[in-house]
Amino acid sequence: MALVNIIMPKLGESIMEATVLKWHKKVGDAVALDETLLDIATDKVDSEVPSTAEGILEEILCKENDVISIGSVIGKIRTNAPEPAIVSATSVSPAQSSQNVSLTNGVSQKQEDFRVPFQPSEMAVPHKQGNGRFFSPLVMNIASREGIPFSELEHIKGSGNDGRVTKADVLAYLEQRENNSLPVTNQSFKQAPYQATQPPYIQEHASHSPAQADLTASGNVEVIEMDRMRKYISDHMTRSLATSAHVTSFAEADVTNLVTWRDKSKKEFEKREGEKITFTPLFIEAIVKCIKKYPMLNSSVIGDNIIIKKDINVGMATALPNGNLIVPVIKYADQFNIIGLAKQVNRLANSARIGKLQPGDTQDGTFTFTNVGTFGSLMGTPIINQPQVAILATGAIKKKPVVIESDKGDSIAIRHMMFVSMSYDHRIIDGGMGSLFLAAFVEALESFDVNRTF
Repeated sequence: MALVNIIMPKLGESIMEATVLKWHKKVGDAVALDETLLDIATDKVDSEVPSTAEGILEEILCKENDVISIGSVIGKIRTNAPEPAIVSATSVSPAQSSQNVSLTNGVSQKQEDFRVPFQPSEMAVPHKQGNGRFFSPLVMNIASREGIPFSELEHIKGSGNDGRVTKADVLAYLEQRENNSLPVTNQSFKQAPYQATQPPYIQEHASHSPAQADLTASGNVEVIEMDRMRKYISDHMTRSLATSAHVTSFAEADVTNLVTWRDKSKKEFEKREGEKITFTPLFIEAIVKCIKKYPMLNSSVIGDNIIIKKDINVGMATALPNGNLIVPVIKYADQFNIIGLAKQVNRLANSARIGKLQPGDTQDGTFTFTNVGTFGSLMGTPIINQPQVAILATGAIKKKPVVIESDKGDSIAIRHMMFVSMSYDHRIIDGGMGSLFLAAFVEALESFDVNRTF
């Protein structure tokens, strides 16, 4: 009989730890291969950890709400296999494992370290600073919230792999700084765009957050603590405003042809393809066309460099039943026709609403689209989804009397009109380019071929 280690799986190169949400098994329970053992969560998405072996759950080494480093052993399964399979560290197959030999009471005992088969693509590269040290997004988030500049962060001794600074290292440093009244350096410094220097008012707000200050409330009130995802959204949006110089441009589009085509085609589309056709894939199709014309909108900023992305990965903001928001990403959106886009949109939206998104589904976005009109808003001023440089919003479609110009003169007609807005990073996107992109998007919608086929 062999003991198989249950390993906290890798969930992206920049994700260094995950939170245990719930164990579905208890010690002594029988476990089948690929059966869900527990639920875990990162800042962006919840995931299930399947069993990589069949046997009995021998030991659970962490409890719910524990934050565990990637690669750590979180439990053990006792199997009946006389000779455990071997897997290499880089393999993703549960039929292969790296074999460890340890001594227990003087007897050699074989153990296996299994990795979860699913290993999604990396979300982002860990932040590397001038002295060559890497810092995970979690560490950078804490440093940003606590007002620790890089000049201090770079001198914190790390206890992680290759000397990396962990969450525990930062918290220990903060405690030491508080107890010893260590001075806080306020000198200016450069940092990656996702963690740009925060202006004083945001630093002050962060340092006096409810989590760090005494909560005072009076009157007839109800106090509700933010859930994990809402805390992440709050932090992400605040840091985005502190990172990018936001500018928002507006335009109005006549989408009558779009509405007419969809009304005419949706029943046949669903019958033939087994999928509903919404406006979202039509909007994304137009966005892709405009990005090809203005590739600067499909970029990011790192230091003084502009990184233009060759892949077009469009994120679509999706509202969840609990009121939170998540942004699944359509990878290589330019390689899909309208049928493919509709299927991708429906798959990701449905997975998001039932909590079945995989970590890779929310990674590597290069441009974000949000439909604020879904809930009746005429327009919005969306916040850029870092480290991207632009986000486009569409408003509610309304019938309006519109002046139509023609060779025979002006006339008034009832048309389907929609406001569109785009927020962009003024550090690299000027008003001219932003307005040209928005005008191109409007043109793509207004020139939609009402007689097109699927």
